[in-house]
Amino acid sequence: MNERLPILNIWVDPVSREEAKARVCGFLEQGTRPHAIFAANPEKNFSVPADAELYDCYRQADLLLPDGIGVVLAARLLHGARLQRLPGSEFIFDICRLAENGCHSIFVYGAREEVSRNSVARLQQRYPGLRIAGRANGFVPQEEMPRLIEQINTSGASILFLALGSPRQEKWFAAHKNALTTVRVVQGIGGTLDTIAGTVQRAPEFWCRHNLEWFYRLAKEPKRIKRQKVLPVFALLVLKRWLGMRLSGPVSRSGGTG
Repeated sequence: MNERLPILNIWVDPVSREEAKARVCGFLEQGTRPHAIFAANPEKNFSVPADAELYDCYRQADLLLPDGIGVVLAARLLHGARLQRLPGSEFIFDICRLAENGCHSIFVYGAREEVSRNSVARLQQRYPGLRIAGRANGFVPQEEMPRLIEQINTSGASILFLALGSPRQEKWFAAHKNALTTVRVVQGIGGTLDTIAGTVQRAPEFWCRHNLEWFYRLAKEPKRIKRQKVLPVFALLVLKRWLGMRLSGPVSRSGGTG
């Protein structure tokens, strides 16, 4: 296993797409508990450390994907690691292919009812051999959570996609992971179901290929500026860390998995 890389206040796993898929296969075939997959991006550098529960859940994640180009560039500058961006919104499809080929069933939890229903239908069309064990929208009342856990376990699903948004999906996992009996892979996918259902449009290939998806989304949704205003701050902090390393030596690597 490649050593986890610290990127300021968070971490990222230096994995290629093929290495990430191999890890998922290992979780499915040899795992004895739910294994968490979350995304590493510049925004998480500020939100994760601000919440002790979220920080601990993130630190113990089994796979932290290089989701944002900012994290990819930071890993190159701080560690000389030449990573390729691996968005969680794309990796869900890799997992679905693995599930289809390996006869593993999935459960989808999150998003609005219409989005949940339509996205699951589109996944079934895209992967005809995919076994969808069940789904639930993201508005399950807290008092009905035990029933949802029972529904997931009874379904026999070995893969659970959490589309609750961050930090809600990470905190849900932390609170309920020990109650999941059949699930071996849990991926936090944020708003990905909206793009699958077609209610939100992903950036065209040109923008994705040139790592400008963030700019396209900002142009389409100007209100995202509240979230993306941390990007220049992140860049400045990375440069500051790099200059410090040049003067005093490399930073130590720390992090862990549960």
